Amino acid sequence: MELVREVLRYLGAGQSAPESLYREASELLAELQSGIQPRYVYRLFPVRRENGAFCLQDTSIVLCGHTVRTMLEDCDAVFLLVCTLGAAFDNMFRAARARDMSKAVILDACGSALTEAGCDAAEHELSARCPGRFLTDRFSPGYGDMPLSLQADICGVLNASRRLGVCVTDSMTLNPQKSVTAVIGVANRPQKARVRGCAYCDMKETCTLRKSGASCQI
Repeated sequence: MELVREVLRYLGAGQSAPESLYREASELLAELQSGIQPRYVYRLFPVRRENGAFCLQDTSIVLCGHTVRTMLEDCDAVFLLVCTLGAAFDNMFRAARARDMSKAVILDACGSALTEAGCDAAEHELSARCPGRFLTDRFSPGYGDMPLSLQADICGVLNASRRLGVCVTDSMTLNPQKSVTAVIGVANRPQKARVRGCAYCDMKETCTLRKSGASCQI
Protein backbone atom coordinates (compact mmCIF):
# COMPACT_ATOMS: atom_id res chain seq x y z
CA MET A 1 0.00 0.00 0.00
CA GLU A 2 1.62 3.22 -1.20
CA LEU A 3 0.36 5.40 1.64
CA VAL A 4 1.72 2.99 4.27
CA ARG A 5 5.12 3.18 2.60
CA GLU A 6 4.89 6.96 2.89
CA VAL A 7 4.18 6.59 6.61
CA LEU A 8 7.26 4.38 7.03
CA ARG A 9 9.33 6.92 5.11
CA TYR A 10 8.25 9.65 7.53
CA LEU A 11 9.32 7.34 10.35
CA GLY A 12 12.75 6.93 8.72
CA ALA A 13 12.18 3.19 8.27
CA GLY A 14 11.59 2.72 4.54
CA GLN A 15 11.90 -0.75 3.06
CA SER A 16 13.88 -1.96 6.06
CA ALA A 17 10.89 -1.63 8.37
CA PRO A 18 10.09 -4.74 10.42
CA GLU A 19 6.82 -6.49 9.73
CA SER A 20 5.46 -5.48 13.14
CA LEU A 21 5.96 -1.78 12.36
CA TYR A 22 4.40 -2.17 8.91
CA ARG A 23 1.38 -3.86 10.47
CA GLU A 24 0.96 -1.25 13.21
CA ALA A 25 1.32 1.60 10.71
CA SER A 26 -1.28 -0.03 8.45
CA GLU A 27 -3.73 -0.42 11.31
CA LEU A 28 -3.28 3.13 12.57
CA LEU A 29 -3.59 4.56 9.08
CA ALA A 30 -6.81 2.63 8.50
CA GLU A 31 -8.16 3.87 11.84
CA LEU A 32 -7.25 7.43 10.94
CA GLN A 33 -8.79 7.26 7.46
CA SER A 34 -12.02 5.77 8.82
CA GLY A 35 -12.77 9.00 10.66
CA ILE A 36 -10.68 11.76 9.07
CA GLN A 37 -10.03 12.78 5.47
CA PRO A 38 -8.06 15.77 4.15
CA ARG A 39 -10.04 18.87 3.26
CA TYR A 40 -8.74 21.67 1.09
CA VAL A 41 -9.56 24.99 -0.52
CA TYR A 42 -7.83 26.73 -3.40
CA ARG A 43 -8.15 29.66 -5.76
CA LEU A 44 -6.51 30.68 -9.03
CA PHE A 45 -4.92 34.12 -9.31
CA PRO A 46 -3.51 35.78 -12.44
CA VAL A 47 -0.12 37.33 -11.72
CA ARG A 48 1.80 40.29 -13.05
CA ARG A 49 5.53 40.83 -12.74
CA GLU A 50 7.02 43.88 -11.10
CA ASN A 51 10.77 44.20 -10.52
CA GLY A 52 11.29 40.45 -10.39
CA ALA A 53 8.35 39.83 -8.05
CA PHE A 54 4.96 38.29 -8.77
CA CYS A 55 1.89 40.28 -7.70
CA LEU A 56 -1.36 38.34 -7.32
CA GLN A 57 -4.33 40.07 -8.93
CA ASP A 58 -6.97 41.48 -6.56
CA THR A 59 -4.81 40.83 -3.48
CA SER A 60 -1.96 42.52 -1.65
CA ILE A 61 0.19 39.38 -1.92
CA VAL A 62 3.58 39.82 -3.55
CA LEU A 63 5.66 36.68 -4.09
CA CYS A 64 9.36 37.45 -4.29
CA GLY A 65 12.75 35.88 -3.76
CA HIS A 66 14.96 33.39 -5.58
CA THR A 67 12.71 30.37 -4.93
CA VAL A 68 9.64 32.13 -6.32
CA ARG A 69 11.47 33.45 -9.37
CA THR A 70 12.85 29.99 -10.11
CA MET A 71 9.52 28.22 -9.70
CA LEU A 72 7.31 30.77 -11.45
CA GLU A 73 9.65 31.75 -14.27
CA ASP A 74 7.21 30.61 -17.01
CA CYS A 75 3.95 31.25 -15.15
CA ASP A 76 1.19 33.78 -15.68
CA ALA A 77 -1.06 32.50 -12.88
CA VAL A 78 -0.80 30.66 -9.57
CA PHE A 79 -3.03 28.54 -7.41
CA LEU A 80 -2.96 29.14 -3.67
CA LEU A 81 -3.86 26.05 -1.67
CA VAL A 82 -4.61 25.20 1.96
CA CYS A 83 -5.05 21.56 2.99
CA THR A 84 -5.74 20.20 6.49
CA LEU A 85 -6.81 17.18 8.52
CA GLY A 86 -8.56 19.55 10.89
CA ALA A 87 -8.85 19.64 14.67
CA ALA A 88 -10.08 16.04 14.80
CA PHE A 89 -6.58 14.80 14.13
CA ASP A 90 -5.12 16.95 16.90
CA ASN A 91 -7.65 15.48 19.34
CA MET A 92 -6.84 11.96 18.19
CA PHE A 93 -3.11 12.60 18.50
CA ARG A 94 -3.38 14.04 22.01
CA ALA A 95 -5.38 11.03 23.14
CA ALA A 96 -2.82 8.63 21.65
CA ARG A 97 0.08 10.52 23.23
CA ALA A 98 -1.53 10.28 26.67
CA ARG A 99 -1.84 6.51 26.36
CA ASP A 100 1.15 5.38 24.31
CA MET A 101 3.92 7.66 23.04
CA SER A 102 5.26 5.15 20.51
CA LYS A 103 1.79 4.85 19.00
CA ALA A 104 1.53 8.64 18.90
CA VAL A 105 4.78 8.86 16.90
CA ILE A 106 3.40 6.47 14.28
CA LEU A 107 0.07 8.30 14.24
CA ASP A 108 1.91 11.57 13.66
CA ALA A 109 3.60 10.04 10.60
CA CYS A 110 0.22 8.77 9.40
CA GLY A 111 -1.15 12.29 9.70
CA SER A 112 1.72 13.75 7.69
CA ALA A 113 1.32 11.15 4.94
CA LEU A 114 -2.45 11.66 4.76
CA THR A 115 -2.06 15.44 4.58
CA GLU A 116 0.38 15.10 1.67
CA ALA A 117 -2.06 12.71 0.00
CA GLY A 118 -4.69 15.43 0.32
CA CYS A 119 -2.35 17.91 -1.35
CA ASP A 120 -1.73 15.40 -4.15
CA ALA A 121 -5.49 14.98 -4.63
CA ALA A 122 -5.92 18.74 -4.78
CA GLU A 123 -3.14 18.97 -7.36
CA HIS A 124 -4.86 16.40 -9.59
CA GLU A 125 -8.06 18.44 -9.32
CA LEU A 126 -6.22 21.64 -10.23
CA SER A 127 -4.60 19.98 -13.22
CA ALA A 128 -8.01 18.81 -14.47
CA ARG A 129 -9.28 22.38 -14.21
CA CYS A 130 -6.50 23.64 -16.48
CA PRO A 131 -6.62 21.55 -19.67
CA GLY A 132 -3.73 22.29 -21.99
CA ARG A 133 -1.82 24.03 -19.19
CA PHE A 134 0.98 22.77 -16.96
CA LEU A 135 1.56 23.03 -13.22
CA THR A 136 4.79 23.57 -11.37
CA ASP A 137 5.64 21.53 -8.31
CA ARG A 138 3.82 22.86 -5.27
CA PHE A 139 6.01 24.76 -2.85
CA SER A 140 5.25 26.22 0.55
CA PRO A 141 6.25 29.13 2.77
CA GLY A 142 9.43 28.19 4.60
CA TYR A 143 10.84 26.40 1.55
CA GLY A 144 13.97 28.01 0.14
CA ASP A 145 13.82 31.75 0.81
CA MET A 146 10.02 31.92 0.77
CA PRO A 147 9.07 33.45 4.17
CA LEU A 148 6.80 31.66 6.63
CA SER A 149 4.90 34.92 7.05
CA LEU A 150 3.17 34.19 3.73
CA GLN A 151 1.14 31.51 5.53
CA ALA A 152 -1.04 34.25 7.01
CA ASP A 153 -1.54 35.90 3.62
CA ILE A 154 -2.50 32.64 1.93
CA CYS A 155 -4.91 31.66 4.70
CA GLY A 156 -6.38 35.16 4.63
CA VAL A 157 -7.20 35.35 0.92
CA LEU A 158 -8.61 31.81 0.96
CA ASN A 159 -10.63 32.50 4.13
CA ALA A 160 -9.16 29.28 5.51
CA SER A 161 -10.19 30.05 9.09
CA ARG A 162 -13.90 30.06 8.25
CA ARG A 163 -13.83 27.42 5.53
CA LEU A 164 -11.41 24.92 7.09
CA GLY A 165 -10.77 26.05 10.65
CA VAL A 166 -7.11 26.72 9.83
CA CYS A 167 -5.40 29.70 11.44
CA VAL A 168 -1.84 30.98 11.76
CA THR A 169 -0.14 31.27 15.15
CA ASP A 170 2.06 34.15 16.30
CA SER A 171 5.10 32.05 15.33
CA MET A 172 3.67 31.67 11.80
CA THR A 173 2.94 27.96 12.14
CA LEU A 174 -0.44 26.49 11.23
CA ASN A 175 -3.14 25.26 13.57
CA PRO A 176 -4.43 22.50 13.36
CA GLN A 177 -1.00 20.90 13.19
CA LYS A 178 -1.56 18.77 10.08
CA SER A 179 -2.18 21.70 7.75
CA VAL A 180 -0.29 22.88 4.69
CA THR A 181 -0.26 26.05 2.62
CA ALA A 182 1.17 25.95 -0.89
CA VAL A 183 1.71 27.83 -4.13
CA ILE A 184 1.44 26.10 -7.52
CA GLY A 185 2.32 27.92 -10.72
CA VAL A 186 0.43 27.58 -14.01
CA ALA A 187 2.31 27.77 -17.33
CA ASN A 188 1.85 27.12 -21.02
CA ARG A 189 4.63 24.56 -21.31
CA PRO A 190 5.71 21.52 -19.25
CA GLN A 191 7.46 22.41 -16.01
CA LYS A 192 10.48 20.52 -14.74
CA ALA A 193 11.13 20.02 -11.04
CA ARG A 194 13.08 23.18 -10.25
CA VAL A 195 13.53 23.37 -6.49
CA ARG A 196 14.09 20.06 -4.77
CA GLY A 197 15.98 18.58 -1.86
CA CYS A 198 17.17 19.37 1.65
CA ALA A 199 19.30 22.34 0.58
CA TYR A 200 16.16 24.38 -0.13
CA CYS A 201 14.20 23.38 2.97
CA ASP A 202 13.75 25.66 5.97
CA MET A 203 13.75 22.57 8.23
CA LYS A 204 17.11 21.22 7.08
CA GLU A 205 18.90 21.95 10.39
CA THR A 206 16.24 20.34 12.60
CA CYS A 207 14.81 17.60 10.35
CA THR A 208 14.86 14.23 12.10
CA LEU A 209 14.74 12.38 8.78
CA ARG A 210 17.87 14.16 7.58
CA LYS A 211 19.69 13.43 10.85
CA SER A 212 18.94 9.73 10.39
CA GLY A 213 20.40 9.79 6.88
CA ALA A 214 17.02 9.69 5.13
CA SER A 215 14.95 12.39 3.42
CA CYS A 216 11.33 13.13 2.64
CA GLN A 217 12.31 13.11 -1.07
CA ILE A 218 10.63 16.42 -1.89
